[in-house]
Order: sequence, then C-alpha cells, then structure tokens
Amino acid sequence: MGLSDFRVDAVIAVSDLAVARRFYEDTLGLVAVEEEDQGVRYQCAEGTRIFVYLSPANAGASSATVAGWFVDDLDQTLNQLAERGAAFERYDQPGIKTDDRGVFDAGRFRAAWLKDPDGNTLALTQLTATA
Repeated sequence: MGLSDFRVDAVIAVSDLAVARRFYEDTLGLVAVEEEDQGVRYQCAEGTRIFVYLSPANAGASSATVAGWFVDDLDQTLNQLAERGAAFERYDQPGIKTDDRGVFDAGRFRAAWLKDPDGNTLALTQLTATA
C-alpha cells in the first residue's frame, strides 16, 4: 500500500490565526469543521481539507503555490471572491502571463492566484479541455 491510497490535506502556516480565519472564512467562504488551540481545519469537496495553523516562523515562507482548488467556472468564482475583497495576482514572466484580471489561459486550463494575509499563494483552476 502506498501513500496514494490515503487522503491528503494541504497544510498552511500563518502568523496570526484570527486574521487568517477572517480571510479563509469571510473572503474565501470556507467553513471550519475542526478547531484546535493553534489551528483550524476546513472541509472542501470530495473529502479534501485545508489545515491552517499558527507558525509565525514559517508563515508565507514558500514562494510556490501552497494549495489550489479546481473550480467549475473560474470567472464566476473570481467575481464572488472579488465581491468579498479578494485581490488576484498578476504575473508577467517566462511561461506565465496573466491578463489584467489576473487570469492565465493555458488553453486546456485557466488559472488565477491570490495570496492570504501572510503571502501564502493559493490557486484557482478551471479545466477547459480534456488532455
């Protein structure tokens, strides 16, 4: 039996749990399903979860995307999140150039990124064609 036989969670370090909770709950619309002294777990689709935990020394330390959601309608999701105060990243670098809204169109998928209050990068992706 390998690790592919088990469920996996994204784990995200933050510097201020109260600030992070406002972002993940109020801006992203996630609902806490488990709370601990130093962290909170959010249930997402198909048994996937995100665990946000207090670790100031590690918060925002990764420059890579730390978690991502596959959404059915990227434009609708962006609109809903923007209404709740989300801002989307703009990129213009080799291999990735977003439009003025922050959307990267790769043909078979479209994606946008946003950052939590600690600078952890989160992705939203819509598959647009079968590979």
